[in-house]
Amino acid sequence: MFIVHHRKFFYAFSGLLFLCSIAALFVWGLKPGIDFTGGSILQVDYATSTRPTAAELTPAINALKLGDYSIRETGATGYIIRTTELTPAQHDAVMSALSENGTVTVTEKEFDSVGPILGQEALQKSWISIGLVILAIVLFITFAFRRVSRPVKSWKYGVIAIVALAHDVILPAGVFAVLGHFFGIEVDTLFVTALLVVLGFSIHDTIVVFDRVRENLKHDFEGKQRKPFDAIVGESISQTFVRSVNTSLTTLIAIAVLYIAGAPATQPFALALLVGITSGTYSSIFLGSPLLVTVYKWQEKQSA
Repeated sequence: MFIVHHRKFFYAFSGLLFLCSIAALFVWGLKPGIDFTGGSILQVDYATSTRPTAAELTPAINALKLGDYSIRETGATGYIIRTTELTPAQHDAVMSALSENGTVTVTEKEFDSVGPILGQEALQKSWISIGLVILAIVLFITFAFRRVSRPVKSWKYGVIAIVALAHDVILPAGVFAVLGHFFGIEVDTLFVTALLVVLGFSIHDTIVVFDRVRENLKHDFEGKQRKPFDAIVGESISQTFVRSVNTSLTTLIAIAVLYIAGAPATQPFALALLVGITSGTYSSIFLGSPLLVTVYKWQEKQSA
């Protein structure tokens, strides 16, 4: 009952995070990677004692007149260079610049290129994927809770779930908008994959609580106890709280290990999962379920 009773505080906290994320997205936006814009990504590795600084490499790369590019350290010995799409000749010229005309040994670990048309197609399909997942979730919840229309209509469960999902998607997007502006972190198709995983985890946690509400409503109706709706929701949250937190915590520990010990290429993916799953666990307990009570209270005022 504590969460239900103090739901306005949790609404305010969620609203603050949501508005900050929206502001970051509007002011800075996400920094798209080559998966969406097209371009080339090159990862190289030096011996620890011979790796030049980024400042030393910049003049040589600028002389190639490649257009927009970025150079970022990875690990203790490597760099990741992102550029516009490179031709084979330009690729050789970049490798020559990185090796300081052959005077320093440099090893190419990865080189990928994506055309602008493929990038735009990937962006469109990413938005379509997210939209279809959200639509499928609404339809599923509306169908699954069709027998629980007392005192809140089944379709409203679906709408509330979408509110929670929007919260869980916008928060990691806002975090990456900040990281993109200050640290040059880009989003790619792995980021979209992470958001889809977050949607799955978030709706799982939300449905666990909603399903317990459904069961408690059924038992209350059959036993003719007629408990207040907010009391039933509070009991349902209490009954599922430990399970939801423990399930998410074990997942977050595994993802944290991936973030710390994994390859640099997977770190943004792991970070998006860490932020999104944490947000999803919070929203299912402190946002989605209390919103059922708020909707019910609003209905009561309207009928009065």
